[in-house]
Amino acid sequence: MVNQPMENSETKISIESQLPYRTLKGVWKWISEVSAVGLVLFYIYCAGFGTAGEQYHVGLYLLLTFVLIGLLYRFRQSSPESRPSLADGVLIVMTICTIGYWIVEYNTLANRAGAYSRIDVLVGGLAVLLSLEYSRRTVGWALTIIVAGGILYALFGRSMPSIIAHRGFTLRRIVEYSFFSQAGIFGIMANVMATYVILFIFFGAFLEKSGVGQFFIDLPMALAGRTVGGPAKVAVVASGFFGSVTGSAIANTVATGAFTIPLMKRTGFRPHIAGAIEATASVGGQFLPPVMGAGAFIMAERTELPYSYIALVSVIPALLYFFSVWVMVHLEAKKWGIKGLPKEELPHLPTLLKRQWYCLLPLVTLIAALIAGYTASKAAFFGILATITVSYFRRETRLTPKRLWEAMVTGAKNSLAVGGAVGSIGVIIAVIDLTGLGRIFPGLVLSIAGSNGVIAILLLAVASLILGMGIPVTAAYLITSELAVPILTSDQIGISFIAAHLIIFWLSQDSNITPPVALGAYAGAAIARADPWRTGWACFKFAKLLYVMPLLFAYTHILFDGTLLQNVLSVGTAAVGTFIFSIVTMGYFRKKTTWLEWILLAIAALFAYIYNVYTFVLALAMLASVYFMQKRRKST
Repeated sequence: MVNQPMENSETKISIESQLPYRTLKGVWKWISEVSAVGLVLFYIYCAGFGTAGEQYHVGLYLLLTFVLIGLLYRFRQSSPESRPSLADGVLIVMTICTIGYWIVEYNTLANRAGAYSRIDVLVGGLAVLLSLEYSRRTVGWALTIIVAGGILYALFGRSMPSIIAHRGFTLRRIVEYSFFSQAGIFGIMANVMATYVILFIFFGAFLEKSGVGQFFIDLPMALAGRTVGGPAKVAVVASGFFGSVTGSAIANTVATGAFTIPLMKRTGFRPHIAGAIEATASVGGQFLPPVMGAGAFIMAERTELPYSYIALVSVIPALLYFFSVWVMVHLEAKKWGIKGLPKEELPHLPTLLKRQWYCLLPLVTLIAALIAGYTASKAAFFGILATITVSYFRRETRLTPKRLWEAMVTGAKNSLAVGGAVGSIGVIIAVIDLTGLGRIFPGLVLSIAGSNGVIAILLLAVASLILGMGIPVTAAYLITSELAVPILTSDQIGISFIAAHLIIFWLSQDSNITPPVALGAYAGAAIARADPWRTGWACFKFAKLLYVMPLLFAYTHILFDGTLLQNVLSVGTAAVGTFIFSIVTMGYFRKKTTWLEWILLAIAALFAYIYNVYTFVLALAMLASVYFMQKRRKST
């Protein structure tokens, strides 16, 4: 096993010091931890033995999440560090009253739908304001401003430009629709978070605490550590392993990057490149099965397709993404002459597998449960049980009651960043539904793109990037898909329903790694002690397949929706196209490419992606010609 350099431990300390949570003490620490453990236990129980009624299933999730945010996230920078402020206490009491009211009065509210009392509307209004405040604390002002803008749009629809105008609604009607309808605060986002997403966040916390997460770093070290640019390839594979069971790009970057980034720097990778490689690879965990990002569970809910089907058709695209990053990393290392790690610093693969083979059991259990037809939540339940079981195979990794408690507290805390945005996202969806913007926006885009799907996808990529600058990836996917899927599936464009959702899902990931707002890249930069801006642009280079794959979803059979021959040809052409595209992106093959070689390779990549046997053969011929051109000329 590699001895981690001192820089690694220093990085961990600096990351912990930048966490947004308070360090609560005394009775407040126990209140927060009991609330966190209660949240985890309730939803693990529901996953294993059946959910409670909707009012409890969704209501308790929002109630406990908002209370924990009130306890752990400061109202402002000057707020107390070791206890909640008076303002926090008032907000927590208001939260308990408003969401408690919705839970207790659930059946009564359903019976008087459309004839809500003043107290109903008052409670709903407070819930909207609380949602704005909690999203401000967890994800910043941007989402709060977007929600405020949406409410103003709903209020003053008659005064808007004719292309987006509507009849306008009273504040009372907006509050009613946001609080009481299935499109609002207690709608799809809250339901998916409570049913699926938090369980996999908890699963990731159990993996980390049990030591299984370390195995996902040791195994890539043994497999790829000695190869050219070994630590960077370890980052790619480790992020794939770890991300495939956590589905969180930023958590993945911090968890694996604290180990891999110092190693990359030590072997010769420039700091901003090291941070970028880790962040780019970590984004891949968002769409690598068995556990994809939270958006994938929302996709399953909205498309009414089994999650297992969405995961299955996502395997090849995800592997192609990691293949692209792997090739770029290899070429980057070749360009700078970066070697692998010494053999004596690496785990011995047979010994590692002999001693810790069982660490694969939680992942195998999860996959087996999904293949067997269990729901994603039930599969997560089995995965958590398997993790607890395998932790007892070695004394030093056992999840004792104390470590179990710590894992549950960590899992609950990890869920708050996304959970804090749930209410505000619900208000946005409610406004889109209420005002008819979901029907107006497609017409606007189609008036520009016409029947050209490529232009439509490019416009939606820009819209997704802009939206993602201020809100989490999951929120960007949910809001953009609400507006964009009708565009892509329209008669003019004609893209399939599942392909349209996957296009938006992939495009929404770019806000994690594309400047000016690139939270994943900035997390990598913090660990690497690199310039965040340079790290972000390096991420943009390494992750360029994010912008190619949506076109393959639209115009090839990469989602296995054709005949056997069409499916095989789609995968083959995509793999070769991705290989050539990666060379073009790096400007390096056997040697640095000349302008002529670069142009030939760019044309070859385009020909390979076109999905045609003849252009595919031509692409291979052009690739071979560049190979021999570089072989004959002297090294530059």
